[in-house]
Parts: sequence; C-alpha cells; structure tokens
Amino acid sequence: MSVLKSRPVLRWLVPVAAAVTVVGGGAAVGTFAADAEPSLPPRSAAQLLVDLQTARLDGLSGTVVQRSDLGLPPAAGLLGGGDDLTALLTGTHTLRVWHSGPDKQRIALVDTLGERNLIRNGRDVWAWDSRTNTATHRTLPAGGSAEGRPAGAPDLPATPQEAAKLALQAVEPSTEVSVGRSATVAGRDAYELVLRPRDEASLIDQVRVAIDAKEYVPLRFEVFADAADRPAFEMAFTQIDYQRPDADQFTFNPPPGTVTENLDAEKAAVAPGERPEHDKTRTVGEGWTTVVITQTGTEKDKAAGDAEAKPGTTAGPNLDGVLPEVSGDWGKGRLFSTNLVNVLFTDDGRMLAGAVTPERLFQAAKG
Repeated sequence: MSVLKSRPVLRWLVPVAAAVTVVGGGAAVGTFAADAEPSLPPRSAAQLLVDLQTARLDGLSGTVVQRSDLGLPPAAGLLGGGDDLTALLTGTHTLRVWHSGPDKQRIALVDTLGERNLIRNGRDVWAWDSRTNTATHRTLPAGGSAEGRPAGAPDLPATPQEAAKLALQAVEPSTEVSVGRSATVAGRDAYELVLRPRDEASLIDQVRVAIDAKEYVPLRFEVFADAADRPAFEMAFTQIDYQRPDADQFTFNPPPGTVTENLDAEKAAVAPGERPEHDKTRTVGEGWTTVVITQTGTEKDKAAGDAEAKPGTTAGPNLDGVLPEVSGDWGKGRLFSTNLVNVLFTDDGRMLAGAVTPERLFQAAKG
C-alpha cells in the first residue's frame, strides 16, 4: 500500500461526531435494505484503496440517508440543544447533494419544519435557513479551499465519499484493511472495503465502505461499535446520478424578506490547516484515537467557577445530577458516554471528546 505513504496522514475525529453536526435534521425513512450480493471480479484491498484515491468525479447528484443509533444515556436530552439535538443523535435523516467540480457544491437538508441549504458557486458561499428566513453570504478569498469548502469551515462530511476520505486518512499504520462482501447500493454494484482500528483504545470495531464497482465512488459508509451486529452510524446513497448537474442548481437568490448577513472576507478567511484566533480547540493523539479538546469557558469564567461554582458547573453546561461525576489525577468532571463516543466535561472548563475509552480521555486531560 505504498500509494498511501505518499499522502499525509491527517488527524480525524470519528465520522459519526461530524456527520450528526452536518445533517441537522430530516424526514425519517426506512433503514437501508439489503440486496443480494452481486458477482464481481476479485479485487484486493490495496487495489480498492488505489481506486478510491485515483477515481475521477466530475459531477453527481443524489439523495443521501443518514442513521444514528449510538445507545445514548437517558440524560442525553438534558444536555442542552433541545429535542433537535437528541433527534440528530438517534434518528434517521435525509439530504440532497449536488457536486460539479471542485468549486460547485450544494447540500439541501429538508425536514418537516423547513429547509436548510449550503451552496458554493465559485468564490460565493451561501447558507440559508427557511425556518428563520435568514441567509449568510461569504466571498472566499482567491485561492480558497481546494476541497470545495469555505475557508475556515469545519471539515464535516456530508456524503459517504467525504466520510470515507476521513477514515482512509488514518489507514497506515493504525488500521487493518480487508475486502468484505460485494453489495448493491442505490442500484449500483459495489465492492466493500473493511477498516479495523488496531488501537484497543478505539471504540470503533470496524468501518465498512461500499465502493461503486465501475466509478469507484463511495456509496455507503457504516461504523460499527465493539461487539455490535448493527451499525451505530451509517450514511448511504439511496439514489445517485453521475451526470454533471445544471449550473442553476448552484445559483442562490434570497427569497423575499430574507435577512442577509455578509461576512467580511478577510475576517472569515482562514488558511488551510489553520484555525481562527478565537478557536480554542486542539487535538491529542492521531488517527482513530484522536481526542479533541475545546475550552468551553474563558479564564474569567474559570476563576469565578473556582470561587463560587459547584463541582461540574464551571465554565460550561450545568451537569450536576445529569451525568455521572468522575475524577482522577487530572481533576474532576462529568462523563457523557455512548457506545461510539465519549465526552468529558472537566470542572476547569474543558470538553474532551473522541471515539475512545474514558481512560484515554482521562489521560488526555492530564495535559
């Protein structure tokens, strides 16, 4: 698999944590149906990895379905964010996607209450929410994101291709790679690539990626927790068309009455690989066991919390009586656990998250 060694191995957070942030709501649909296995010519894992990285995709449109079954604790709905957040972590959601080259993309999220769109057309990027009738416009600087995202925007997957790309970035040397069963996804014959983390601190047992047997585009992405026979997270095309979409799909005209905010291009722009100055997020570790650490409060908040607040309430959400208290040589805090992701809220105002065991979070909290 020498082809992988020529590409940088980037840190990544388990796709489930990113995808539920992107998908933001949608109409419930049935779970993905299993079809008979098609008969395909043999292809090795190494060949499929090369196919994925060398496939040429000029355009596509389609419908993507995402489902999460994370085994949330009963207190999940009390963390804030209301029913919408809980629904994202437990429900099934759909979105429409359009792609036409590196600088034209559109994602439409439709639910029973309205529609949300993210559109990029060259250097123009629009985000629109029909529920609030608001839109945000940003003009990318020259030489903006080569990946087709606004400069400084979080690298969140909205399709199986993007989710698979994140997983493949962690392949060597942390991952065992093999070929699974063939499948039929969105009416297309597909090979299946199976990725297994070697680090026992990862909560992920395996990731399965179904790859179009002719176009070598990821069609389905599944994440399994340890000892689970059903995916904790999955996203898949239910319909796909490889024709380049019409140009008018990427033109946005704000509906009458829309309140539009124009972001300052220089303030909004962030160089690739950099974070905004106000972003207090950092990572510990790499690959499957990356831990993301975010400062949830200011130094002033922490000082006030040290003097006045109860344990578990400093510089962040009030978690007393909501989540179990944990402690160690790193300090004290509260632990939020699912079968695929753990989140630690410390009393000194930090949030640590990853697809890792609580022990790995506690270790990262020492730093």
